[in-house]
Amino acid sequence: MKFGALFSLLLFSALSFAQYPAKEVRAVWLTTNWGLDWPVRGTSVESQKDQLRKILDQLQAEHINTVLFQAREQGRVFYRSSIEPLSPFFNHDSNFDPLAFAIDECHKRGIECHAWLITYPMGRAQHKTVRRGRKKTQVVVNQTPPAPNYKLMEGTWYLDPGDPRTTEHLLSMVKEIVSNYDVDGIHFDYIRYPSNTRQFPDDDTYRKYGNGMSKEDWRRNNINQFVFAAYDTVKSIKKWVQVSSSPLGRYRVLHDVAPNDGWTAYETVFQDAGYWLQQGKHDLVFPMMYYRKHLFNPFLDDWSKNANGRPVIPGLGVYQMMGSEQDWPLDDISDQVSYSRQSGVQGQAYFRVGNLLGNLKGVKDMLGSYYLFPAKLPSLSWLDNEAPNSPLNLELYKDKEGNLHLKWDAPDSTEDFTYTVYVSKVDDIDMNNASEILATGLRCNNFSFGYSEGEFGMYYSVTASDRYHNESVPCVSAFFSHASNEQ
Repeated sequence: MKFGALFSLLLFSALSFAQYPAKEVRAVWLTTNWGLDWPVRGTSVESQKDQLRKILDQLQAEHINTVLFQAREQGRVFYRSSIEPLSPFFNHDSNFDPLAFAIDECHKRGIECHAWLITYPMGRAQHKTVRRGRKKTQVVVNQTPPAPNYKLMEGTWYLDPGDPRTTEHLLSMVKEIVSNYDVDGIHFDYIRYPSNTRQFPDDDTYRKYGNGMSKEDWRRNNINQFVFAAYDTVKSIKKWVQVSSSPLGRYRVLHDVAPNDGWTAYETVFQDAGYWLQQGKHDLVFPMMYYRKHLFNPFLDDWSKNANGRPVIPGLGVYQMMGSEQDWPLDDISDQVSYSRQSGVQGQAYFRVGNLLGNLKGVKDMLGSYYLFPAKLPSLSWLDNEAPNSPLNLELYKDKEGNLHLKWDAPDSTEDFTYTVYVSKVDDIDMNNASEILATGLRCNNFSFGYSEGEFGMYYSVTASDRYHNESVPCVSAFFSHASNEQ
C-alpha cells in the first residue's frame, strides 16, 4: 500500500488489525514452461529481463513475499546446468541465466525465491501420424528409452522412481542448484507416480528392487527415499535452504468426507507427504487444494493434523475461475483465504502468476483487502531458533525532495541478514502488529520513502532476521516529526 495511506490508518486506528497476520507466507507459482507466466518467447534477453522485473514489481506491490520459480520443467532447465539441456523458452544469448536473474531481482524486492523443479515427468515422446485404413493415428517414434531409467506411459516419458539411477540423477541436480545459486528453497512438483499408476510399466524394476514389499508400499518407499536423500543433501550444503513440495491436495481418504475418494496423494499416487513432515524431511508443504469448500476445509484440516509444526501453505487454484476450467466465482477463492487464516495455517499460495496479476474476476483487487500490509515469513525454528542481535546506529533524516531516509549498521558483518522497518505512534514497537510494518525482507542497510506531512510525529525502528527468519528485538527507535516546517 502507499505509505501515505498507511500513516492515515495508523493515525485513525478505528480498524481492527487482528485479521492481518504479521507473519504469513504469501506465495505464487511462476510458470516458465511454455512461457505461460514468463517469458515471451523469441524476445531479446533485455526484453525478457524487463518482463520479469515488471512481474516482480507487481508482486511486490501486492505484498507477495515468496516466488516459486520454475527452474526445471520436463527434463529441461531454466539455469546454466552441466546435467540437463536448457529450455528453449528463454533466450540463450549472452549466457543469460534466468534462475540467477530471478533470485537477484526477487531479493532486491524483499521476496524469497525458491527453485521449483518438476520431478519425474520427462516430456512427450516423439510421435508421427500414420494411416491405418481410412483412419489416421499417432504412433510413438522413439520407443527406445532415452536412458535405462526412463519409462513410457501413454506417450510420455517418466523417470522411474524405483530405479536408483533416478534418485542419483535428481540429487545431482539438487546439489548443482543449491551449491551454485543463492536460492531460498527447493520446491518439488510432480513428486509422485503418474495418475493411472496401474499402467505404470515398472514390473521389471519391482522384481529387481521390491525386496518383498507390496508394490504399493514399495512405490511409496521409493519416493520417500528420494525425499529423505534430497532433504539431507540440501541441509549438508546450506542448512537454511528450505525443502518443500506441492503434493495432491487430498492427503489420504477421509471416510467421513469422501469415503470413495479416487484421487488422493497417499492411496492413488503413492505420495506420503504427511510422513515427510512427521519425519522432519520437509520444511513446509504447499498442497494443491484446487477444489471447493466441502472438500477444501476438511482436507486442509487434515494437513494441519499431520504438519509436525511445519507450515502448511494451501495452494489455491485461481486458474479454476477461468471459463475454460471450472468457472468458479471469486467467492470460492476469498472463502479459502479466510478459512486458511481461521484454521491457523501459515499462509496461502496461488497458481498461477498470470491469473493473479491479470486480476481474473477481480482476484488481485480482492487480495488487496487481505494483504493490506507486508508480512514477515514464519521462523524455521526446527532448524535454528537463535535470534540475531539488533541493528545498530539507526539514523533518520529527510532530503530536499521530501523523502525520508533510514540507515543502520548490521549487527554482525559475517552473516547475511534481512531487515524489517517498523513505524509506530508510540515508542514501543509491536512486532506482532502488521499495521506497524513499513517494509520487510530488505537486504540492504538503508530504506527511503516518500512520507506524509502533518501535525504528528512517528517512531521508527528496525529489526534484523537471519536466514532462518529468526528476528531480533527492535533497535533503539528514532523519532521524526512530520510537521511541514520540520527540517
